[in-house]
Amino acid sequence: MSNEKKLIPELRFPEFNGKPTWEEKKLSKVLFEHGQKSEGNEEIFSVSVHKGVINQIEHLGRRFAASNTDNYKRVLPGDVIYTKSPTGEFPYGIIKQSQISNPVIVSPLYAVFTPETIWLGLILDAYFEYPQRTINYLSSIIQKGAKNTINIRNDVFLSKSLILPSDRKEQKKIANCLSSLDQLIAAHNDKLGALKDHKKGLMQNLFPQEGETVPKFRFKEFEKDGEWEPKPIEEVFSIFQGYAFSSKDSVSSGTRWLKIADVGIQEMKHDTPSYLPETYKDEYQRFLLKKGDYVLALTRPILSMKLKIARVDETYHNSLLNQRVGKLVTSNVNSFVYYLIQTSSIVESISRNIAGNEPPNLSFQQISDIVVFIPKEKTEQQKIASCFSTLDELISAQTEKIEQLQQHKKGLMQGLFPKIES
Repeated sequence: MSNEKKLIPELRFPEFNGKPTWEEKKLSKVLFEHGQKSEGNEEIFSVSVHKGVINQIEHLGRRFAASNTDNYKRVLPGDVIYTKSPTGEFPYGIIKQSQISNPVIVSPLYAVFTPETIWLGLILDAYFEYPQRTINYLSSIIQKGAKNTINIRNDVFLSKSLILPSDRKEQKKIANCLSSLDQLIAAHNDKLGALKDHKKGLMQNLFPQEGETVPKFRFKEFEKDGEWEPKPIEEVFSIFQGYAFSSKDSVSSGTRWLKIADVGIQEMKHDTPSYLPETYKDEYQRFLLKKGDYVLALTRPILSMKLKIARVDETYHNSLLNQRVGKLVTSNVNSFVYYLIQTSSIVESISRNIAGNEPPNLSFQQISDIVVFIPKEKTEQQKIASCFSTLDELISAQTEKIEQLQQHKKGLMQGLFPKIES
């Protein structure tokens, strides 16, 4: 029996079945450093995990480049960039292909290569899209310097091997398949962005702005109901704070324990579950949460001028509320209050009132006298809340659709790259 190892993808386009297998190649055989520098007329771009090669101002809001960009590296359409800087799930840097149709420039700290074919560049981009693959390739050849800086020469970066398709027709077929999927994901991301922009516009128009007593837009049946009423927050809602459960009480399974790390911006997080003994449900019944309750982080409650507040979902139904997390309690329409306190003017007021502490901690006393405007009729509160709830459902459905497409791509990538078989 032959012990020869064959490089066989699990998924292969039919026209390539039985043709020469893929090859194990060093990146130095398929990526080439052209060394071009700025010609003085290119736009400055950055490299992002999720957005790829993107205009620096569009990505970061302003230009961060040096005043003299003569040493900035020129990136041609289809070039592959390695950033050499740690970020999030990519502790050794990220690798992206430029999809920009004209030359741009990037930081001189980056490494820039032209791929053997533009299709192979796109395949490498897709391969390194996943953190573990990037870590697996880079971890053995990286040296970490002071302050977590990455030390690696470009020739060392190119010194390791990957299993890659050698047939250019197959490269093109795979690249076109991945590109079509990327375009579909991008279209859905654009739709998600449009929904979020629409919600942002509604937040500005369905709630009174600074110095106003009525919103700019009002549902027709309430147009003659007069001005909204000014009230201090303490007359609109209160915050019921959780119990100081001890980490010693934590168990491997039982009653879900809702902690501050579980509260995101308009979403509950599920990646670090904690549990308390099942018997605590009876002992600490007043701290039980129900699906549909709204909870607010009380330590570092604001991130990027957005409130860390979310609706309790099915996962946290009958969970126990931990200290430094608060539940909204109101005689008004609960969901209306949830959206009301996310308006920019109220978030800014809360931010000012809790400033000066490290970490910033929110107590109800600090914000109780902030004045808000609310409709006199609960029917108007409900109508506004229902409008936003419907929009949030659309946003959630769209987000889930994108996640499904990304999982499909991940599965496709696992099948399109071969496993070594004896």
